[in-house]
Amino acid sequence: MNVNHIMKTKPYNHQIDALDKAKDMGLFGFFMEMGTGKSKVLIDNIAYLRDQKKINFALILAPKGVYRNWVQKEIPTHLSDNIEYKLLFWQSNTNKMYESKLNDFFKTSTTALRIFVMNVEAFSSTRGIKAGNWMAKKFGSRGLIAIDESTTIKNHKAKRTKSLIKIGREFAYKRLLTGSPVTKSPLDLWSQFEFLDPGILNFKSYYSFLNRHANILKRSLGSHTFQQIVGYKRLDELLGKIDPNIFRVLKINCLDLPDKIYTTRFIELTDEQKKMYDKIQREAILLLDVASTVTAPMVITQMLRLQQILSGHLKTDEGTLVDFKTNRLTELLNICDEVSGKILIYSRFRYDIITIKNKLETLYGKDSVGAYFGDTTQEERVRVIEAFEDKDNPMRFFIGNPSTAGYGITLNQANTVVYYANDFNLETRMQSEDRCHRIGQTNKVTYIDLITENTIDEKIVKALRDKIDIGAKVLGEEAKQWLKINPKQKTML
Repeated sequence: MNVNHIMKTKPYNHQIDALDKAKDMGLFGFFMEMGTGKSKVLIDNIAYLRDQKKINFALILAPKGVYRNWVQKEIPTHLSDNIEYKLLFWQSNTNKMYESKLNDFFKTSTTALRIFVMNVEAFSSTRGIKAGNWMAKKFGSRGLIAIDESTTIKNHKAKRTKSLIKIGREFAYKRLLTGSPVTKSPLDLWSQFEFLDPGILNFKSYYSFLNRHANILKRSLGSHTFQQIVGYKRLDELLGKIDPNIFRVLKINCLDLPDKIYTTRFIELTDEQKKMYDKIQREAILLLDVASTVTAPMVITQMLRLQQILSGHLKTDEGTLVDFKTNRLTELLNICDEVSGKILIYSRFRYDIITIKNKLETLYGKDSVGAYFGDTTQEERVRVIEAFEDKDNPMRFFIGNPSTAGYGITLNQANTVVYYANDFNLETRMQSEDRCHRIGQTNKVTYIDLITENTIDEKIVKALRDKIDIGAKVLGEEAKQWLKINPKQKTML
């Protein structure tokens, strides 16, 4: 390797290879699977470019639940000590103290490397876009912009995507970071490479790209006619275009990580749950029968209601929360009794997280439980992660929402992960699995899905384990089949 700048933390061989390929390139994607250390590679790349006097500014963008982690952990851990730097992160709500920090960061003359970290969601707001445009104009010619979890801009119609493509044009250096550049289809690549450089794919528009790489058929549903993507084509050609500008690595090819073990705990419905489940299921299927157009969001909504019942609650159309006795919590407690060590528990529902937290605190003590979801303050999130990752700390249970606690954090102290109620999103499932299956993990990790037989649970888990995106799958007549399972043809896991 020709990279000779001082690294603060020792790299793995695959990280050296990634840096060696990307070091001087203006446009590059680190497509490195979760847990392989792509954050370190980016930081070392920034250090190298700074040492070469090519940049004096870096703008790092990451999802809302992750971006502060760059400031509090990743950059201080990995950025070379020989580099003088100033570091600040974006706040949506400002006060006089923060405004003073902003003025000092941007307006004070300095030779130090400026690193500014923002949540990517800010670029859906007028204030965030204005700030991004200002930084691009002022620092872009000698700056680097990086998007962590770059699939956050895969929607070519989204305001944030359009904003960042425009802002990115001003930067001399651009980087993408993701372990899963394709989460739904190869079409996810369009916006990511439009951000890097339109010349890489070399299409005039998204629709030109679509026609080149997707098989499209006209469909009819009643009086409604629509186009449906039924497959993809010329993928070797697509890979050939992007390959010079990416480094792709999987954990299995570069890390001696222990195995993932998947298992299932089956749960029976209570009589009350079964009665309500059957009722809501019939209503959902009837709704799809009479609808002129069946959309994925419509189906997902009905699946969500069924899934709530399986967890022991249901939010009615009037906004009332109905509780049900459930065997699911009992089974979770059985698991907690059976296994040793620290346990990571995921549920998509706020109701579940609070219920589980209260129950575990009663049984094991308040110090044994930490929660990480939408209601959790940033300060509490930091405290919970630090406590859980301290092997000598009494915190044994980490309860989180996979869409919040499934990104950008390390939870290697856990070797048991329980999915109490799954998210439908494939990317979320993959991300959340790898919070504890990454560099630093020395034990096998067991993933336990709680499943109620002959319900939507079975199809959801099977789809996620088979790496099938549910939102893309449940369309047309097939949707109704997702909402009902013939007991004689029960899905096998």
